[in-house]
Amino acid sequence: MNDFTINIVGLSDKKHHYRFVLGDSFFESHGRQIIETGKFNVDLELDKHATFISSHFKITGHAHLTCDRTLEPFEQSLSVDRKIIFKYGDENKEVSEDIVVIARDTDQLDVGQYLYEFVCLEIPIKKIHPRFRKSEETAGEGALVYSSAPPDRHDDDLVIDPRWEKLKSLT
Repeated sequence: MNDFTINIVGLSDKKHHYRFVLGDSFFESHGRQIIETGKFNVDLELDKHATFISSHFKITGHAHLTCDRTLEPFEQSLSVDRKIIFKYGDENKEVSEDIVVIARDTDQLDVGQYLYEFVCLEIPIKKIHPRFRKSEETAGEGALVYSSAPPDRHDDDLVIDPRWEKLKSLT
């Protein structure tokens, strides 16, 4: 994926701006497990320093998803704003989600995998078609669907079986 590789050896110590477009071919090359198709515009700002490179990714666009409830296709708008610091070190390793160590002799930085991960992380776990979202929001997260207790009854009003009442003294 040479389209998403940046030559960092020739960069001077200042801010550099890059623009990328992520389309169907991008998602095809990185895997279509989460996103099959979509179109995203990427604005990347690299701020190079002597010991690290600060990067700021701004990604906007839409993904074509399939509703989990009805299996109908729909378009999901996404916006991503992430920062990563690439520090120079002895070996390549990921310290945290925001800090990556790259070897001092690294001459190119491939940002394609980062772009793919950022977009995929913004996809909702529950993919619901927009016409059903209102009903999902009113139901609430973790809404109790079944209950054996009457709706107006509180835990304080519950009568405990005397056999179980003696177990309370053990704690």
